[in-house]
Amino acid sequence: MNILLVDGYNIIGAWPELRELKKHDLAAARDRLVELMAEYQGFTGSKVIIVFDAHFVKGTEKKFRHSKVEVIFTRENESADERIEKLAIELNHIKNQISVATSDFTEQWVIFGQGALRVSARELLQELNVTEKRIGKNLKHIQEKKPNSKIKLSDEVAEIFDKWRRGQK
Repeated sequence: MNILLVDGYNIIGAWPELRELKKHDLAAARDRLVELMAEYQGFTGSKVIIVFDAHFVKGTEKKFRHSKVEVIFTRENESADERIEKLAIELNHIKNQISVATSDFTEQWVIFGQGALRVSARELLQELNVTEKRIGKNLKHIQEKKPNSKIKLSDEVAEIFDKWRRGQK
């Protein structure tokens, strides 16, 4: 199984759309990241876990699922980097390929040393853009293949029915 661990605030700070959104509403930026990663997860089949530092959300550790994406807010004195490193070790299994999305150079090397792949924020954004285009193509292809009706109609008859549907004669 492919597992993508995402350093949430690092990605928010690196992606232009999320960085701009964060200036006005940090919670909205987090929600948008989760939404984008949910689309990515749904299309690629990879499991996505987003980790946020606790210094923006005080209190005890919180875990929840949003659109099948696991979201973790670390404990108050634990950084996202520390939690990602722990998760990379816990999830490291011969059947799992762990990737970590962060532009923190030090974190990339630590993770790489544990056998995980590193993905920069820019690379993940490019991959997400390619994925969105592929989703669009797949939807278009499905819509083109989907028959308009259960009965095959000639273009002339279909046009007559369409006029009737619109209330035209």
